Amino acid sequence: MTDTSRPERKGLFALISDVPRLVTDLVKGEIELAKLELTAKAKKFGVGAGLIVAALVVLLLFVTMLLTAAVLGLGEVMPPWLAALLVALVLLIVAAVLAFIGYKAVQKALPPTPERAMRNLQRDVNVIKGNGRRSEI
Repeated sequence: MTDTSRPERKGLFALISDVPRLVTDLVKGEIELAKLELTAKAKKFGVGAGLIVAALVVLLLFVTMLLTAAVLGLGEVMPPWLAALLVALVLLIVAAVLAFIGYKAVQKALPPTPERAMRNLQRDVNVIKGNGRRSEI
């Protein structure tokens, strides 16, 4: 009985003729990885930018409440203006928290470079050049 489960071995010329197709597939895969990485970073950047816009809206409300407190404070000498100042202070704290969270989200998304794809591509180039085996890197 002969063992038919062994794959057929290719000759040197057949292997060399496969190299362009393999390199093309490799480059396409790296480009796809870069696209996925950039999409993920763009989403994080969008969330951070949205939180910063929300902080600016809350800051606008803070200014409105501060103006209301000034009007009430000048119009009356008693507690209604104090209540408006407390509400304005709470809005300021909310704006500060939103701005901090947004800043951290934007910081995580920057710089918008596909780092993993670039590392993999450099590793692949090194392997093709013969500067190391794939399993060592």
